[in-house]
Amino acid sequence: MAYQYIVCDPDKCVGCGLCEFACSAVKHEVFDPLLSRIRHVRIEPIVMMSISCRMCEDPPCVIACPRQALSQSAETGVILIDDDKCDGCGWCIQACPFGTILLNSQTKVVEICDLCQDEDEPQCVKYCLKDALTLSTPQVVAQKARLDVVTRLLQELLGQESATA
Repeated sequence: MAYQYIVCDPDKCVGCGLCEFACSAVKHEVFDPLLSRIRHVRIEPIVMMSISCRMCEDPPCVIACPRQALSQSAETGVILIDDDKCDGCGWCIQACPFGTILLNSQTKVVEICDLCQDEDEPQCVKYCLKDALTLSTPQVVAQKARLDVVTRLLQELLGQESATA
């Protein structure tokens, strides 16, 4: 089953970091990007985007946890954390291929995006001023990527044909 996760369009993202502030405000009632469950990434000089949990099928973070503190919701794909079992060992952090798991330095318990399950929608998506963040599935993301590639190839071919004509 393909679960929805937050996708960032790097063509729209301006790197404002508002997504991080919205997340930390909702989850911790402070404006602190270090407590955000979504991370803003800047790849110099021009690519900026945010990334959060991808709700993997067979999530490596759950498999790596030696205390069985992590599980995955069969309904939403959200990674659930048993705060009483998590000792902050960090195995899940190392296992995550996307680097989206946070160790809360105060509680020593990991935190992972839960798509703002207590809200009507993920707050990072709601407050993104440039509509760079959306909820999507891997299949939709892959289809969009294929369409983008085909569009660019057609534009390139049409450009070459008009240059030779």
